[in-house]
Amino acid sequence: MRRKEIVQLIEEGESLICEFKLKFSSHDKIAKGLTAFANTKGGVMIFGVDDSKAIAGVASEKEETELINETAKIYCEPPVEIFFHYFSIENKEIVVVEIPESKTKPHRIQDFQEFDINNSIVYLRVNDKSVQASKEMIRVLRSSSNNKVLEKYFIGDLEKIVFTLFQQNEIISVKQFCAVANISERRASRTLVKMVRAGLLFIHTKDNGEVYFTSLG
Repeated sequence: MRRKEIVQLIEEGESLICEFKLKFSSHDKIAKGLTAFANTKGGVMIFGVDDSKAIAGVASEKEETELINETAKIYCEPPVEIFFHYFSIENKEIVVVEIPESKTKPHRIQDFQEFDINNSIVYLRVNDKSVQASKEMIRVLRSSSNNKVLEKYFIGDLEKIVFTLFQQNEIISVKQFCAVANISERRASRTLVKMVRAGLLFIHTKDNGEVYFTSLG
C-alpha cells in the first residue's frame, strides 16, 4: 500500500474497509476486527489513529506488530492472513494491517472447539462496524468458501411462497417467511439460504447482525 492511499483512508474515516485503532487493546477485540474483514471484502486496520481521525502514533511498532501477528495466528480460527505496512504521518509512526478477503470463510474467534454454527462466534463487516453474523449468513459463507453453488435447484411449494411474498414486500425475514408458510424457523432459514446459494435471492446483514433477503428482480 502507498502512503497516499493511507492518508486518503484516514481522511475518509472508518468504513466497510477501514477501521482505526488508537493502540492494541486486547486479543479478542483485535481478532473481532481481523475476522470481520476476512469474512467480508477485506480491509485495513490502522493502529495509531483514533475514532476522530486524529493521528497519535504508536509507542512501539515492533510491539504492536508482535501482538497483532499473535492474534491473527492464535486467536482467529482458521488463522487470518495479514500484511503489515509502516508509515510516518505528521511525524508519528502508524502501523497498517492489511487483511485480504479470505478464501477459507468463515473465520471465527478461537474457542478451541469443533465448529458449531450455534455457538461459534463469527463476525462480518457491515458499514463501519464489525457485527456478529447470523446462522444464515454463516451458512452462506461456508457454502461460498467451498464453492457449493446449487446449479440444479427444484422450485417447490415453499419457494413459490417466497416468490409470492416478494410480490407484496421488498424485503423478507426468516420469521416472516416461517409465519406465512407455517413452518419451523429452522426450516424457513434453510430454505432461504438454499435459495441464496442457488442465485435466486440476495442476503443482507443489518447493523445489529439481523439478516433480511431481497429478490433478484
